[in-house]
Amino acid sequence: MKLIIAEKPSVSKNIADALKIKARQDGYFEGNGYVVTWAFGHLLQLYDAKDYDNKMSTWKMENFPFIPNTFKYKVKGDPRNREKPDRGAQKQLKIIQSLMKRNDVDAIISACDYDREGQVIGDSIIYNLGTDKDVYRLLLNEWTPAEVIKGLENIKLNSELRPLQDAGVSRQWADWAIGINLTSVATLKYQKGKGKALNIGRVLLPTLKIIYDRDKEIENFVPEHYFKLQATFKTKDEQEYEGTYVEGKEEKFKNKETLEAIQQELLNKSAIIYDKQVQKKNEYPPYLFNLSNLQGYITSKYKGWTSDKVLKVAQTLYEKKFITYPRTASVALEESLVGKTAKVLETLSEDLPYKDEIKFVKSKRIFDNSKVESHSAIVPTYMKPKKLTIDEEQVYQAIKNRFIMQFMPVAEYEETRIATKIMNTDLKGLFISKGKVQLVEGWKKVEKVQSKDTILPLVQVNEHVDLVKHEITSHVTKPPKQHTERTLLRVMETCGKNYDGDGESEENLNAILSGFSIGTPATRAETIKKLKDVGYISMQNKNLLCTELGRKLVETFPIKDLFNLEFTGRLEKALSDIEKRTFSKKEFLQLIFDFTTKSVETIKNEKEITINEVATEHKTNEVMGKCPLCGHAVIEGQKGFGCSNWKNGCKFVIWKNDKFLATMKKKPTKTMVKALLKNGVAPVKGLTSKKGNKFDALLKYEKNADNAYFSWKMEFEK
Repeated sequence: MKLIIAEKPSVSKNIADALKIKARQDGYFEGNGYVVTWAFGHLLQLYDAKDYDNKMSTWKMENFPFIPNTFKYKVKGDPRNREKPDRGAQKQLKIIQSLMKRNDVDAIISACDYDREGQVIGDSIIYNLGTDKDVYRLLLNEWTPAEVIKGLENIKLNSELRPLQDAGVSRQWADWAIGINLTSVATLKYQKGKGKALNIGRVLLPTLKIIYDRDKEIENFVPEHYFKLQATFKTKDEQEYEGTYVEGKEEKFKNKETLEAIQQELLNKSAIIYDKQVQKKNEYPPYLFNLSNLQGYITSKYKGWTSDKVLKVAQTLYEKKFITYPRTASVALEESLVGKTAKVLETLSEDLPYKDEIKFVKSKRIFDNSKVESHSAIVPTYMKPKKLTIDEEQVYQAIKNRFIMQFMPVAEYEETRIATKIMNTDLKGLFISKGKVQLVEGWKKVEKVQSKDTILPLVQVNEHVDLVKHEITSHVTKPPKQHTERTLLRVMETCGKNYDGDGESEENLNAILSGFSIGTPATRAETIKKLKDVGYISMQNKNLLCTELGRKLVETFPIKDLFNLEFTGRLEKALSDIEKRTFSKKEFLQLIFDFTTKSVETIKNEKEITINEVATEHKTNEVMGKCPLCGHAVIEGQKGFGCSNWKNGCKFVIWKNDKFLATMKKKPTKTMVKALLKNGVAPVKGLTSKKGNKFDALLKYEKNADNAYFSWKMEFEK
């Protein structure tokens, strides 16, 4: 009997289905020679500082730096009360431990995600619980039945994944050391009043600096005026076209007088076609998606999306077996996937109106081992979804379309460049006109990409044309644009290298695949979300801007290395090198601990400045109504509307992030809570169904008959 530990319940169900196991027990599946159990992501977390030493219970400057001799793990904290262990995690760990100890279990297989975090999740559980049995690793890129069976036939010894574990643990311990120490001393030094701490992080600060720098660029931007000379010409068959005056390579002129002098030369002159070039050009589809590109594409195309939301939806599609592993940096597929990809393409092409144009090719642009780091690009699996939510549909279609595009004909267009010369003048320049005509739509059909044609008249070299009119136009240079999540992800991914490009260059791909980046595909979305949550950046429409607090932090915090993209990139590269066995965990951690110790001393010796002053609020809690359990007042708290008698054990609460309401894109409001407590029912408008339709309903919040908890009930007005 083999015990498989998956990262999540949904994944364990996929494995059980693939193995045709029907019997489900409390916390695991069993049958056909396997026991399949699960974690809930991280079941264990690192000790807090106070767990090592009681003196760390309160923050005092003299207690820092604090770096434990050995890092220890405990059951993760309850999200509602971090001081207590999470009961669900505690229970599941006991179940896993009892399964590991079973006499009929002769081997343990970690089936957590095939990445740094997945390795740490599996290893922290298995080795903290302790076992003398053989431990193996199931390494999969998708959870379809065929891949699960194939993967189990090719399991590896977990010891072979030691470099991945070392990289994961190094990342975890490094972020703990920097985060705990520098957040504490920065808050003590630069914040007045009690409130949220001043968050300091290895990935957080350089990301903030990118947005700060762009804000400063815009602030310091000085617009420049420039002028262009544009003329309209007419051919012998009465067709008109426009051209712009270009001298050398210059078409933007700072001095209007220069162009006014040239204008005088144009009076009563005719012109001739001096040169004509026609080129046929190919347009290739954009590369397959990696996570950053997918996040950038979705957040810029649709309203209301964040990169964090894109990752969550992609993760759901992955767990539902519809797409491959989403947390990837690669934009190509491994060459070993050629046969499988051909079958997926055949399955997905069946119902498409342009299926006759789709042709499987083994192209280096699609299949290239040198462009794959750990995981191939995100592509659909052979399993076709029957029913998806609107959000899932948008992400799935983007991935499917990008996949199909690779096997459609290359788009072709014709580019024409006409140079018109004014006759009988000494002008050095020519009037340049450019035209473009789409010849073959090709892959653009997949997403109905519209190409604008600019059609020029049919003329030949040395043909005479009339100069109909000419004018000087005035223009102003524009400041750089604010960062959006799309552009920010690009900078983070390439560590600022070539981030104004389209991301398609070989240089960009090499920067991404070398591991020289800010954060990883898995953590970038989380970093952007955290910057918003801690108040360092804000969002206006799709633009990201530095807040006053964010600006003060960048300008005051003395550890400049933490804002430096190059420094952060080198640290991320070192973690990547640990995975490749070219750098050691010991050297990396020593580097981090030395950096942390020096940084703490630097902050201590800085002069006293207040970055953030937290005003103490003396607010009276508004009473929502009477508690249905004990009759005391129900008041609004930070996380929910709860009974004021909670200290004496009353458990009545309506959480602000209530999961049932969240499924319908709603949060409880004061009006709703007051109505529920007064009348037992609340009319709620604008709920959203799974299909995305809006509806109204009557909601009740009633106590369960068999326990102390409450459940929602929905009714509709007749």
